[in-house]
Amino acid sequence: MGAKAKVEESKDTSTKLSGAMMLVEALKEEKVEVLFGYPGGAVLPIYDKLYDSGIFHVLTRHEQGGIHAAEGYARVSGKPGVVIATSGPGATNIVTGLTDAMIDSLPLVVFTGQVASTVIGSDAFQEADVLGITMPITKYSYQVRNVNDLPKIIKEAFHIATTGRPGPVLIDIPKDITTQEGDFSYNQEISLPGYQPTIKPNHLQIRKLVEAVSHSKRPVILAGAGVLHAKATAELKLYAEQQNIPVIHTLLGLGGFPADHPQFLGMAGMHGTYTANMALYECDLLISIGARFDDRVTGNLKSFAPKAVVAHIDIDPAEIGKNVPTQIPVVGDAKEVIEQLIHQDGKQSDNNAWCKLLDEWKQEYPLCYKNEEQVLKPQKLIELIYKHTKGNAIVTTDVGQHQMWTAQYYKFKNPNHWVTSGGLGTMGFGFPAAIGAQLADRSALVVAIVGDGGFQMTLQELSVIQELNLPVKVMIVNNQALGMVRQWQEIFFEQRYSHSLIPNQPNFLKLAEAYSIKGLQAHTEAEAEQVLKEAMEYNGPVLMDFRVVATENVYPMVAPGKGLHEMVGVKL
Repeated sequence: MGAKAKVEESKDTSTKLSGAMMLVEALKEEKVEVLFGYPGGAVLPIYDKLYDSGIFHVLTRHEQGGIHAAEGYARVSGKPGVVIATSGPGATNIVTGLTDAMIDSLPLVVFTGQVASTVIGSDAFQEADVLGITMPITKYSYQVRNVNDLPKIIKEAFHIATTGRPGPVLIDIPKDITTQEGDFSYNQEISLPGYQPTIKPNHLQIRKLVEAVSHSKRPVILAGAGVLHAKATAELKLYAEQQNIPVIHTLLGLGGFPADHPQFLGMAGMHGTYTANMALYECDLLISIGARFDDRVTGNLKSFAPKAVVAHIDIDPAEIGKNVPTQIPVVGDAKEVIEQLIHQDGKQSDNNAWCKLLDEWKQEYPLCYKNEEQVLKPQKLIELIYKHTKGNAIVTTDVGQHQMWTAQYYKFKNPNHWVTSGGLGTMGFGFPAAIGAQLADRSALVVAIVGDGGFQMTLQELSVIQELNLPVKVMIVNNQALGMVRQWQEIFFEQRYSHSLIPNQPNFLKLAEAYSIKGLQAHTEAEAEQVLKEAMEYNGPVLMDFRVVATENVYPMVAPGKGLHEMVGVKL
């Protein structure tokens, strides 16, 4: 009776609108603050309605720039990034961003135009099978075939993207649907019987974990991005302190626990700290929270946490036991789980000897490099960036050596201040992600630390920061190479540098000038100090070209196929 009354109420309050106008009104209902997009024939009716809608639209210079900007916006704001692209090449240009968001659990709602319903499947101009292409790389995909379904689909898409494990949802809209009229109401209740994420954990599993902690002598917490998505950083800190358990982060988890906290051991994995990796190897209880045990974190699975009882806390049950055998599975939202653990206030483990050993390792095996003031070492550059930003910047990166050096040497203290491409490892991600980050927090200092290779994949977005006067500080770690590729060729391919060296770089200062942006360059540590000081004092976008030592490698390093305890380059 109640359900029927709601349906009738919905009909009573509906109005006739075109599909394009329905989309605009739905975005307003969802309180969308910024829309990243690029127009084209199939979405022209939508863009016509956007013209005087009042919705802030950012015209990126490439669809890939648009979706990466939406990812940066989502990571910093916690709200879904919203993207619109036209049919055919417009839609296929966002495939990389969809995959990136899917594997890194970022909430996006993406609208793609499609050819008219009457010609779908006929190889019409700018037609692509968007559902077929994107189904494996989205949390859910829709194609609208009836204009009256559009409001319900949009409402469901925002719900799916932002609940449970976040992820991208795509809505493919044929052009004729945008011009047809139908009944618009946004009052429908969402009913998805097949989609019911488990938020609250099983109490018996919580008790098992509490008991395991009380009996442990060498416990450790591995915290991933799930802690950040659940907004559980304060709870993680409280629980770790309550139980005196040391904390390690995955690459994407950085910022979820203060890097300057005495219980923090650093980042784990291929380029993790000695202490973090050895703690994972020697621990007798591993509590993973919101991490998915990917290969860059675990190394050789046969020697990953070989002495540990594994407790895996995750909102996505498909991740538990997928890669690492798990003795204590806990399905639920990280915040809910940690709050229950805090409330249980179990007996602390007797781990004083363990904590003493970890402190000794931190002292004996710190991150280190050989510094030479007359040149600019990339590790030193990151330390200088940390110094001149006072450790409070939102930092975005591409993928590669500069990404690892930033993860190692920029001590992240705050949540959602680290925006990088983790699982997919997307070159060209960092700069447009910084645009989205800056739009998510206009008052923040946003720094894009990028490689000279990756930056050239999306550098056209300089036009956006110039047009909107976004004070993003773009810092090119320029080693005139595809740095991580060069490093692997040096170590594993007998220094056969096949197409990884880029000696003939563009003049980045003239590039900045071409886009009417302030450009600066540094070759030495002293020059880098001056450039960073000038950039931080400048109220506007800046492009900086830092010419770092070209042959520097990222260490420590765990070679492919090796265990975390088999690091090389620990002491230089």
